[in-house]
Amino acid sequence: MCPFSNILVLLDCSPVDDAVVNEVLRIASGGGVRVTLVHVIHSHTLDQDRALREKSGEYMTDRVRQFAAASVKAEPLFLSGEPEAELVRHITAGTYDLVAMATHGHKLFQDMLLGSVSDYLKHAVNVPLLMVRG
Repeated sequence: MCPFSNILVLLDCSPVDDAVVNEVLRIASGGGVRVTLVHVIHSHTLDQDRALREKSGEYMTDRVRQFAAASVKAEPLFLSGEPEAELVRHITAGTYDLVAMATHGHKLFQDMLLGSVSDYLKHAVNVPLLMVRG
């Protein structure tokens, strides 16, 4: 029996997602777990937004099918804006008992250049975070 009933899985549509998806499938395999797969679309133009939505829509459809094949119901969710702010807003307003994400394994210098959503979230939310190295 899974100790979690409502899991939010953060996906960035990259190969590192495999690690967190596999871990959440393992955790949720007992059934009765609600899984929401979320992707934040961060765009600067309407054309870029359209292209990212199309690409991520196909990706998320494939991931929902992957969960369904393992008898785990997953629903996709798309947010728009700055990833850190949108995720904190959504997590805080939600009723999740676990937030799961893959990490890229950046080192300090890369985190300073690229930022780190995982680092931001671990300081900004009170929901348990499962961070899986991608």
